[in-house]
Amino acid sequence: SMITGRSKIIALLFSNLDNQFYAVALEKFCIELQKNGYHAMVFMMPETAVGVEKTVSDLLEYKVDGIITASVELSSSLCKLCQDQEISVVMFNRIKAEDGVSCVSTDNLLGGRLAARHLMDIGHRNFSFLSGLAESSTGRDRKLGFERELTDQGQRLFDQAAGHFDLRATRSAVFALLDRPENARPDALFVANDYMAIEALSVIRSELNLKVPDDVSIIGFDDIPMARYSEYDLTTLRQPINQMIDRSVALMLSAVEDNDTVQKISIAPELVQRGTVANRN
Repeated sequence: SMITGRSKIIALLFSNLDNQFYAVALEKFCIELQKNGYHAMVFMMPETAVGVEKTVSDLLEYKVDGIITASVELSSSLCKLCQDQEISVVMFNRIKAEDGVSCVSTDNLLGGRLAARHLMDIGHRNFSFLSGLAESSTGRDRKLGFERELTDQGQRLFDQAAGHFDLRATRSAVFALLDRPENARPDALFVANDYMAIEALSVIRSELNLKVPDDVSIIGFDDIPMARYSEYDLTTLRQPINQMIDRSVALMLSAVEDNDTVQKISIAPELVQRGTVANRN
């Protein structure tokens, strides 16, 4: 390290390992970095912007070579602080417009469009959306793509509610959307991620006593391992997690070792059809 001026340490910033998508991503990041001769230093990030700023400021004292963020969006001032200290930043599963920050994400706009298109193609008419956090770029883009595709096809969003990527809030949102007479509730629900979609499934079946997909169809986003379990069998948009991690690590190592230019990479998701969507034609 003294000879090269590098610590061979990459900081990984995570904030929500309850979501299986990020738990899987953390393991894959550590393995991929180790294969390339680097070590991962993991930081669990607080939920507040002030807490994130304090944690990032602290981690810079460790002289890490770079920072990969997952489920965390750094402010412009933090990005500038990292640039000033010549520490490369790669955002995983987030898109940021500012120069100087590489990003690797699924094409969330396309994912929203694919969900809407599939539901329309098989005869759904009353579409609802269960959102995550308002400040999350992924959730915003998934909703925007969903609404744009509906509008392009002469449809509209029937209703929406916020789950805030939180199970308790998701339960309340599901009740708000579906605890109604049949003629006043949506027949399709697009959920911003599988973590909330699986909770929605449980609430719908066990507390509202409705059938999925007979009474309401559900599409999630991520394709976490639990989505494939027989008790959920969740139709979802698959994020290409292996490609995303490979590209993120490649961008980070290129920035650290070669000082390559910043890139913003978006990879198409794939619709995975399972048992939570009914054909209503």
